[in-house]
Parts: sequence; structure tokens; C-alpha cells
Amino acid sequence: MKYLTFFTIIQIITSVFTENCQKPEVTALAYITGDATILTQIAFTTQFSLKCINGIKGISLYAEVNGKALPAVRLSAENKYQVSWTDDIKTTFSGDYSIKLYDEESYSAIRKAIRNSEDPSSIKPLAVIVLNNPGIYMGPWINSEFLAALLAIFVSYAAFSAKSKLLA
Repeated sequence: MKYLTFFTIIQIITSVFTENCQKPEVTALAYITGDATILTQIAFTTQFSLKCINGIKGISLYAEVNGKALPAVRLSAENKYQVSWTDDIKTTFSGDYSIKLYDEESYSAIRKAIRNSEDPSSIKPLAVIVLNNPGIYMGPWINSEFLAALLAIFVSYAAFSAKSKLLA
């Protein structure tokens, strides 16, 4: 009986001190590596600020992108965060990437769902950031060395053809 009372009091105290972010507003900026001519990995960086209507600051956030769990690093006391990751060039696609943000409670619920072989998509994220990848420059269609070799072959052919016509 003593333990039950003790645990009930602890649960009430923790629920009072651990408020959730109500009606979150997220404003985000993003950077994506645009030139992949000599790279094997593409870097994605999203910096965002989180504003809760109930004024909560400094909460721990986690992000999920394409099934990958990532920590959201807090940059300042003004609720500015950053999420960064890299992807292989072969798996990177142009279009929208959804970055789902979770607080500690919902992230632990996701981990519990995965552990129990349940569907984690039923857990609602705190907020979703949509990052648009316009595409990555992979280099020119024809390398300049190849184009120069083709031009040299053409000029040589034209010169030898003209020479043979003049000598004939």
C-alpha cells in the first residue's frame, strides 16, 4: 500500500512538471548539397524554431526521416533546433522529404511499438517539416575530355580528307 501511494505521488509530480507542447508552430530553413559531381553522400540540414502556444521551451526532440531516427539538436534557448543527415547519392531522390518531429513521450511510444511489433505510424508526430529537394547536379551529360577527343578525331578526319582530295 505504501508503494502504491508513493508511485501515485511520483506519477502526479512528473505529469505536472512534464508538460507537452500545445499547438506547435514550426518555421524551418533547409540546406541540401546541390553539386554531387565528386561526392558519394548528399548532406541534408534543416534548422527550425519551435513555438508552443503554452510557452514551453527546451524540450527534447527527435526526428524521423524515411524510417531513420535522428536526434534534433537544440541550438539555443529560444527553441531553435537542427536535424542533419546524409544519404547515398543512389538512394537520394528529388521531391519532398517529410521530417516528423516527436517529443520524448511520443518517441518512447514509437520505440515501444517497434519493440512489440506494432505499427509505429499510428503515433502522431508533434509536427512535420516538409523539405523539398529540387534535385542534385550530377555533372554534365558529356565530359569535356570525351568531347575534346571527339572533336580531335573529327578535325583529323576532315584534315586528312581535304589532304587526300588535294593530292588526288
